Amino acid sequence: MPEGFRPLDGIKVVDLSRILAGPYCTQYLGEMGADVVKVEPPGHGDDTRGWGPPFVGGEAVYYLAANRNKRGIVLDLKSDRGREALRRLVADADVLIENFRPGTLEKWGIGYSSLAELNPRLIHVSITGFGQTGPYRDRAGYDLVAQALGGVMSLTGEPDGAPAKVGLPVADLNAGTWAIIAVLMALQARHTTGRGQYLDVSLLDSQLAWHVYAAGAHFYDAPRPRRMGSAHPSIVPYQAYHAADGWLIIAVGSEKLWHAFCGVLDLDIAADPRFSSNASRAAHRDALNALLEPVVLTRTVAEWSKSFDAAGIPAAPINEIDDVYADPWTAARDQVVRLPHPTVGTYVGTGFPVKASDTPARPSSAPPTLGQHTAEVLGELGYSPEEIAEFLD
Repeated sequence: MPEGFRPLDGIKVVDLSRILAGPYCTQYLGEMGADVVKVEPPGHGDDTRGWGPPFVGGEAVYYLAANRNKRGIVLDLKSDRGREALRRLVADADVLIENFRPGTLEKWGIGYSSLAELNPRLIHVSITGFGQTGPYRDRAGYDLVAQALGGVMSLTGEPDGAPAKVGLPVADLNAGTWAIIAVLMALQARHTTGRGQYLDVSLLDSQLAWHVYAAGAHFYDAPRPRRMGSAHPSIVPYQAYHAADGWLIIAVGSEKLWHAFCGVLDLDIAADPRFSSNASRAAHRDALNALLEPVVLTRTVAEWSKSFDAAGIPAAPINEIDDVYADPWTAARDQVVRLPHPTVGTYVGTGFPVKASDTPARPSSAPPTLGQHTAEVLGELGYSPEEIAEFLD
C-alpha cells in the first residue's frame, strides 16, 4: 500500500451544503482522502460564517467546526455563469452533497436528472429536514424541529420538567453521519454497477433510526416511553448520582456488577427480593434510589470513581467540555487536530473517531476562507485567467 494512502484518495466531492449536516459529512469524507470542493454563494457564504459569537480571526467557530479538509470556492448558482461552472465541476465528480429545499436545484436546471445525464457515475446526496417525499416535504427543517417531531425531545429532560433538546445538534450530526454511510454504500454499489444514484437523507428519518428500544416499546404495546432524566427505563441502577462534591454516573448492567456494586457501597441489599434481579430493581427503582442516594453523598466523585474502577463497575464523573480536553485520554487517542489557518493562526478541531490500522484518516487542511480556492479550481476546470477574473469581480 502506498505510503500516505487514504481510502477515498481519488474521489472528488462537490459540496453545495451549508449549516451542519452536509458540511459535517463532507469534512470527514475529506479526512478519508476525498478532494472536497465547497461551493458557497457570493457575499455571505455558508450561513454559519455569521453564527456567533464566538469568532476567532474573523471566522465563526461554528463554521470552523465542520469545514476542514475542503477547498472553498464562490459561485452564484442563480446565474447562468455559476451554473455552467458547476456543470464543469460535476462532469468528472464522484459525489455531490447538497441540502437545498426540495425542487430548488431542479428549478435552476441543475437537479439530479440533468446532472446524471452529464455524469452517469455521479452519486447525488440530498440532505433535507423531511425528505423528498411525504406530507412534510416542503417544510423548513432545522435540528430543533427534527428533535421535536422525531420524539427525541419527549424523552429528554427531567420527569417533571419541560421537554429539552439534546445539548448538541444531534439531528444534524446524525443525518450527516448517515450521509457518510450513504456515500460509502453508493460508492461500493457503483463499483459493481458502474452507475451513480440519488440518495435521499432526512433529519427526521435519521432521528427515527435512533429510537431502537423506544420504538420497540411502541410496537409491542408497552407503556409509552417517558422522560427520565439520566435514568434508563430498563436498567437499574443506571443514572447520575450526586456525590459529596459533584455528579457521577453509575451503570450497573449485570447481576455480577450488582453484587460488586453492593460490596463497594457496603450495603447488604443484594439478596433483598425487591432488588434481587434487574427486573425487580426496575419495579422498585424509587425504593432502591432512596437507599443509594445518601450513601453516594458520603464520598467524593474521585473517591467513588477509584473504588468503582477497582471493582470493574462502569462509573464516571460528568465532565464539563474543558475537563474532556484536559483528560490525557483525549491526547492519547489523537482526538484534537491542529492545522495552520490564514487568519485564525492555528485551527483546532476534534479528530476523526475511527482508528484504522492500514488506512488512517488524516486532516489535510484547515477550513477555507470564503472563496479561498476559487481561482485555483476554476483554472483546473479550463477557465482562462481573464474568465477567472470575471468570476472574481
